[in-house]
Amino acid sequence: MKKLLLTLGLIGGFTTLAFADTYTLEPTHSYVEFHYNHVGFSNPSGKWYATGTLNYESQNIAKSSAKIDIQVANIVTGLPKLDKHLQSADFFDVAQYPTATFVSNKVTDIKGKQFNLVGVLTLHGVSKPITLAVTQNADQINPNNGIQTAGFSATANLKRSDFGIANYVPKVSDEIQLNIEIEGIKEK
Repeated sequence: MKKLLLTLGLIGGFTTLAFADTYTLEPTHSYVEFHYNHVGFSNPSGKWYATGTLNYESQNIAKSSAKIDIQVANIVTGLPKLDKHLQSADFFDVAQYPTATFVSNKVTDIKGKQFNLVGVLTLHGVSKPITLAVTQNADQINPNNGIQTAGFSATANLKRSDFGIANYVPKVSDEIQLNIEIEGIKEK
């Protein structure tokens, strides 16, 4: 569901602010991973890669924002038949809803490098508020390419039925756990 991201997303709820640096998500290291329960037996996962931007103010995190776009159609579970089923109208209906978006609108509960990023997730044509619990991992020069890079990990939970994706509940859990990893490259 990480079109959920995801959602788990981050769209310009925070406009570019004075002193905020703009970072572009590095697509091979930015993704939304989702976990669900299958008939009580296992907790499978899937993944979507993410694109988007961060307006990040390291000296005043409250002035930061994000917009994340997730190509739901590009789901990866490691099982092609399952990917196809999840892309169908039984779940994400990617023919009608190929992308999901998260747009932040505020930062709360800042405790050092941990904070909540509050925003709106649009998935399966439905927009709902969601809060991401975020940890800033690093904001430094990447030794691999010499470019300023900011990295973040985030988690959230949601109910897929809130987004109109309710088939097979409760055999396939309604509660979905999201794990999000983001690397942003500072724009010049």
